[in-house]
Amino acid sequence: MLVTFNAAPKRYAGMTLIELMVALAIGSFLMIGAVTVFMQSRTTFRITESVSRLQENARFALDAIEPDIRMASYYGLTSRGFMIENAAGALEPPLAIAPGLCGPNWTVDFDNPVAGTNNGYVWACAGNSPNLNSDTLVVRRVREDVVAPAALLANRLYVQSFRGTPGLIFQGPGTPPGFDPDFITEFHELTVSGYYVSAPAGAVPMLRRWTLRGLALVDEEVLPGVEDLQIQFGVDTDLPGTDDRGAVNLYVNANDPILTPGNPAFNDDFEILAVRIWLRVRAERVENGFTDTTNYVYADQNVAAPGDQFRRVVVSKTIYLRNARRT
Repeated sequence: MLVTFNAAPKRYAGMTLIELMVALAIGSFLMIGAVTVFMQSRTTFRITESVSRLQENARFALDAIEPDIRMASYYGLTSRGFMIENAAGALEPPLAIAPGLCGPNWTVDFDNPVAGTNNGYVWACAGNSPNLNSDTLVVRRVREDVVAPAALLANRLYVQSFRGTPGLIFQGPGTPPGFDPDFITEFHELTVSGYYVSAPAGAVPMLRRWTLRGLALVDEEVLPGVEDLQIQFGVDTDLPGTDDRGAVNLYVNANDPILTPGNPAFNDDFEILAVRIWLRVRAERVENGFTDTTNYVYADQNVAAPGDQFRRVVVSKTIYLRNARRT
């Protein structure tokens, strides 16, 4: 006899609605976390890139100024400006040989190889919308290359220098009167640079400089984005010949009384051995989602938070004069 058994019905298992909702919730949290991490990483990258660009620009500006300052007071075979004939200061009668575009004897004031103004622009050359709250800096020296007597060009200022004997500022072409090829002498072209900050209304601020080219002063751009230039001079106020002579013992602003002839506190024995520079550099474009709430305190400045969307950095560097007289 054949007996037949009926098979049990098949049961199909699946996800319940509750399980599906839990899975969707967990997936949503994971997705939100991944998107948050991505957005934060992108923001961090954008900030890092922006700050790096500002620091790169600031280093470029410092690298443009530093060689000039290091070579200040270099006049060929001597670093003693008072031993160069035809050099004169701003308070002396103007010399016909020297262009006075930025002020009397502005290019040949060899007694002051580095000079400046504190929070003001006072040069006679108008400049490109100068920032009247920024410092200025002047550097006087000669170019490193020695010029052969036959290569002295017209409408150029040169310095003939000797070791231990007075030199001479003269205008080419040709050698100055009394030139003796048997003497050890060198000819160098004079160069003067005047740094200042330009702040045109509604435009990008920039670091600019007046540069002596031939007998003319040329106003040229150094770097856009520089909002402020501040300087202090590292001076040695010890008496010549004393044990402490030859080291910076004080940093002062450009208008400090000890540097100002005629002021009762003027120190005739001071020697500038170093220049400390601050640059406040601003991005050229606004940064969405960013507001500058930083209060900038540096040098003699205390700048309130700008409250705009431009990112900024402040950099500084102390530069020692290679040719300063440490005596």
